[in-house]
Amino acid sequence: MNNKSKKTLFTLALFFGILLYSCSDSFLNQPAKGSVSTAQLNTQAGIEQVLIGAYATLSGSAVGQSYVGPWGPEWTNWVYGSVVGGESFKGSNSGDQSDINGLTSFTPTATNNYLKAQWVNCYDGINRANTVIKLLAAVPASAISDANKTRIMGEARFLRGLFHFEAKIMWNMVPYIDETIDYTLNNYKVANTADIWPSIIADFDYAFTNLAASGMSSGRANKWAAAVYKAKCYMYQKNFAGALPLLTTIITQGVTPGGTPYGLNAKFRDAFDAKNDNSKESVFAIQASVNDGSGAAHANPETVLNYAYLSSLPVNCCGFNQPSLDLANSFRTNAVGLPLIDGSYNNDPNTDGKGALADEQWLASTTPASITPDAGNLDPRIDWTLGRTGVPYFDWGTYSGPPWVRSLSDGGPYTTKKLTFPNEEVGTYTDGSSWTAGYSAVNYNLIRFADVILWAAEAEVEAGSLTNAMNYVNQLRARVQNPATWVKISLDITKNDWQAYKDPTIASKNAGNYVIGLYTIVDGTFGAKGLARQAVHLERQLELGMEGHRFFDLVRWGETVIANANGNPVNLQATINHNGKYVNLAKGVTFKAGKSEYYPIPQSQIDLMTVNGVSVLNQNPGY
Repeated sequence: MNNKSKKTLFTLALFFGILLYSCSDSFLNQPAKGSVSTAQLNTQAGIEQVLIGAYATLSGSAVGQSYVGPWGPEWTNWVYGSVVGGESFKGSNSGDQSDINGLTSFTPTATNNYLKAQWVNCYDGINRANTVIKLLAAVPASAISDANKTRIMGEARFLRGLFHFEAKIMWNMVPYIDETIDYTLNNYKVANTADIWPSIIADFDYAFTNLAASGMSSGRANKWAAAVYKAKCYMYQKNFAGALPLLTTIITQGVTPGGTPYGLNAKFRDAFDAKNDNSKESVFAIQASVNDGSGAAHANPETVLNYAYLSSLPVNCCGFNQPSLDLANSFRTNAVGLPLIDGSYNNDPNTDGKGALADEQWLASTTPASITPDAGNLDPRIDWTLGRTGVPYFDWGTYSGPPWVRSLSDGGPYTTKKLTFPNEEVGTYTDGSSWTAGYSAVNYNLIRFADVILWAAEAEVEAGSLTNAMNYVNQLRARVQNPATWVKISLDITKNDWQAYKDPTIASKNAGNYVIGLYTIVDGTFGAKGLARQAVHLERQLELGMEGHRFFDLVRWGETVIANANGNPVNLQATINHNGKYVNLAKGVTFKAGKSEYYPIPQSQIDLMTVNGVSVLNQNPGY
């Protein structure tokens, strides 16, 4: 439907010590706005509305976050996963959103406002989920069926597990808060001395057991979403033996809430277009809506800063989250179209002629007026992940480097592309009623099916089943072997490049020298466990780049320092070292093992949780 009119959203106000600012996707009916009485909440309709308020937390709608704006508490993890993980730079300039500077240099303080907002958002979501559970316990039996009660409990526990999961990977040792914790009972000062993985998994287990596989509307959690998050917990614990059979079952039996079997979309780009929201590749997504009368409040505030900076473009704000030089270079392929898993993609082109993309010339000491278009072999996913010189940027025009960015020295020459929209969608899948035209209706996939396939490949490697791992990786690579999925340059002067991509009858040429191959046992990579592991880990960067996963992946693998246990030359410190040759905020940055894996717990939270003058929250090591 045009304007995503299938999506409806609303706001509730509760008098239980919380405010719920809610938004959702197609699974909602439009209620009246206003305050809600206790009697109204002790009904199925009332509890459903509170549940929707819990879903709403995923849009970053934490209460009281005026000190960082709507982009501080964010679940896309473009700051905490992509920028900190070295696959992007903060961008813009060093003075704008300066709280991010300390995060990307591994020197954040416990008073960092972004971290403060993220903590509050996580525990606000947990509180909302627990409120649903408490209401279910109090609702009269005549007001709700057992089946609906079980379903709502399953969704609430799924969300509670999800919010705790985010807190766990951000801060590691965090308190687990269930429905027995209540401010009015003065038992809310819960210590962070216990590992909460078992409690998180128990929530996902309950949801998997009690939720239906399908039959619900898009955007809600089903049993398979719960299974996927349980598998994700296992991957973070390195419990590959537990993860592998679960992932195999998900891949062979999992379906979307609408009942469609999970699968890869025909085109790589399809997962990032609002027209394809809630596709078979979407496992669980943050829902977005525009042109619904909310003044863009239901769109995607977490990514609204992350557009190019050229004033003539459809959106010219605000130059954040610029893809890094290392990420761009990693799309290099060899003569048979395989990635350079040895890390040689970052070699200086002035010394041996291979590795670095031509765009790095913009950052040379004598910056040229123009650069020679890059002719090296490339994975075609590069040109759906970032904007680079000489390549069409949808129907916005041809990307030309420096004019599109706010500050070359702060963000490099690239602009993010994955969650950006073509100009033809402006006004239909974008909302122009707020301060920027960057609010769009594209959902953000917290997990897409490609992610699941790569976890399965990773678990197969650790199990020693290298051929199975190779076959999983090749599924993703085979999708982008199809020339119809590649960015095109129109050869028809009456048609633009975006039209040429969509319509194969329009004369066109490829926008890059795309050479993408499949792994074989013969090439040797998947004949050795160490090399297979490196190939799978790099494939996650190529497939999932700019989706907020990178830092968390590197930490769980232990591939943060040069001398890492896996011996992987593609690691966080190597990435930082290359990026630091060119961009100010990456210069001289060092990852500190034993400290930098996790963020400091906000000091304001530590101060609030004191008993007899001593806080029950222990600060993370090194802070």
